[in-house]
Amino acid sequence: MKLPRRKFLRLAAGAAALTVLPRIAQAEAYPTRRVHIVVGFAAGGTADILARLLAQRLSERLGQQFIIENRPGAGSNLATEVVVKAAPDGYMLLLVTQANAINATLYDKLNFNFMRDLVPVASTTRTPQVMEVNPSLPAKTVPEFIAYVKANPGKIAMASSGNGSASHVAGELFKMMADINTLHVPYRGSPLTDLLGGQVQVFFAPVPSSIQYIRAGKLRALAVTTATRSDALPEIPTVGEFLPGYEASGWYGVAAPKNTPTEIVDKLNTEINAVPADPSMVTRLSDPGGNALPSSPTDFAKLIAAETEKWAKVIRSANIKVD
Repeated sequence: MKLPRRKFLRLAAGAAALTVLPRIAQAEAYPTRRVHIVVGFAAGGTADILARLLAQRLSERLGQQFIIENRPGAGSNLATEVVVKAAPDGYMLLLVTQANAINATLYDKLNFNFMRDLVPVASTTRTPQVMEVNPSLPAKTVPEFIAYVKANPGKIAMASSGNGSASHVAGELFKMMADINTLHVPYRGSPLTDLLGGQVQVFFAPVPSSIQYIRAGKLRALAVTTATRSDALPEIPTVGEFLPGYEASGWYGVAAPKNTPTEIVDKLNTEINAVPADPSMVTRLSDPGGNALPSSPTDFAKLIAAETEKWAKVIRSANIKVD
């Protein structure tokens, strides 16, 4: 029997709608059990704190428990691999950070392709680092620091939290743009003790770990690394005020395994973007120096791609290798 074209199209459209209905119903019901957010860093750090704030609010909004699963190791690669291999059903999510963009170039052999194997859901927060020096250093501004380094080549030690860490690449980008040379001293962990003691002279540090020392005068903040000034340190200029175009902020967001249904991704995006709209969250986000960074999945994907490209250039130019 030959169907009239108009009737055939109506039947085809109806069949297509039937295949979509179960996915929509699944998204409307989601979540029906606890959801894991995997964090690639140890408990107590900025990533962990921000993830727990997010999990708390999502649990309240969606009526199911969102729990944090800390999987530190290999610069967050272990956590990423866990989520890449998880079922694409929205119950295993990854806290994505700047480290993921850095690692795409830093590590030669990964068991995953970060941009191919994960679906960006939403960005959540942007956080500054602070360029800080030991007070014994005579430089009180970024231009004075640059001039001092040029007058004392090879004598200034720039500490970092390890080769390829956020603090390292932020410092290398500064060196490239300022056309200076410093001695890189990588640590396995925070170099704050040695910075306070004067064994190293400069460090691009997370704001939460240093703000108490800055306020007490034990460290001198020269600038923050975000494009705009930080609410946590409003009197401190940005590096970009002296080196136009410089930006090296940390950022956080959520991703899901590839092939996670679009309806679930969109639902999570809506709920995550609603979290910082809560007035009580504004203060809590600013405690670690963060500002809300809501986005669509598409915009978050663009941020990840841009950051991956930017840090790839720095890593290759500075010939950065992992330990």
